[in-house]
Amino acid sequence: MHFDKVGFIGLGLIGGSIARKMKENNPKVSIIATAGHQKTVDDAFGLGLIDNNELLELNYFKDCDVIFLCAPVNKNIEYLTQLKDIIKDDCIITDVGSTKTQIHEKVIELGLERNFIGGHPMTGSEKKGILNSDKQLLENAYYIITPTTATTEENLNNFRQFVLSLGSIALILDYREHDHATAAISHLPHMIAYSLVNLIEHIDSEKETMKTIAAGGFRDVTRIAASSPVMWENICESNKTQLLSLMDQYEANFHKLREILKRCSIISRTQRITGIHSHCPVPKSARISTRYLSILLMRQAALQCLQAF
Repeated sequence: MHFDKVGFIGLGLIGGSIARKMKENNPKVSIIATAGHQKTVDDAFGLGLIDNNELLELNYFKDCDVIFLCAPVNKNIEYLTQLKDIIKDDCIITDVGSTKTQIHEKVIELGLERNFIGGHPMTGSEKKGILNSDKQLLENAYYIITPTTATTEENLNNFRQFVLSLGSIALILDYREHDHATAAISHLPHMIAYSLVNLIEHIDSEKETMKTIAAGGFRDVTRIAASSPVMWENICESNKTQLLSLMDQYEANFHKLREILKRCSIISRTQRITGIHSHCPVPKSARISTRYLSILLMRQAALQCLQAF
């Protein structure tokens, strides 16, 4: 598995961040890319990240050693189908999508299991686009790798080393386990954030008092609601079964919390909530970010509120 010539199909925040780090690690690497808009290619070429300055047909990727699919999930599946008869035999196709079951099922259907290694960098921003990409975005972030049953040990080890070269923490998972876990810790929180923002939009006064006084805590909880709606429409559709199941479980737990609050016996649950928080450690190698400190402060404030009942 080589990284001498690399292709990117889609080059936004995540793809751009990977390309920036690759160029820093190996300035001689040849990178080509295509995207949905000419401006993306113009910007990437202007940054010195890619060799081409115009949109490319997929047959230009026939000599690539590795191809990154960095478009929305459903588009990645379309590109995968088109690439099947274009790529060379030892080409590795990977993706950066937030869901894995659909694309792995398509890989199996197309007979591309030997050529595909799924990937999901667990990082991001409410900002989007190549100009907001950052070579440090993947630093100390988990990068989940989802191999197929036909992935060779050599290719898996090489891809893992590549992930480590980005400064990320490599974690190998089965694609189904990945989708269940990310639905709980990423996709469900986005749904909650969207719901909360929508609630405030509908119940705020004409003077917009709620929006005016919303402080750091509210912004931290709802920041992710500003993410790309197109991307999240794709994510929800492709992981619908897992997400609906977890939404039902969340709704049931929220109802229980409401009943406890209604009975004014919520203080009896404080110790249990504290115990749950203590089992959510941050990786030792991860930097203590402002967002994580905000979460700690929100936890403390929540416990103080619970103790007041």
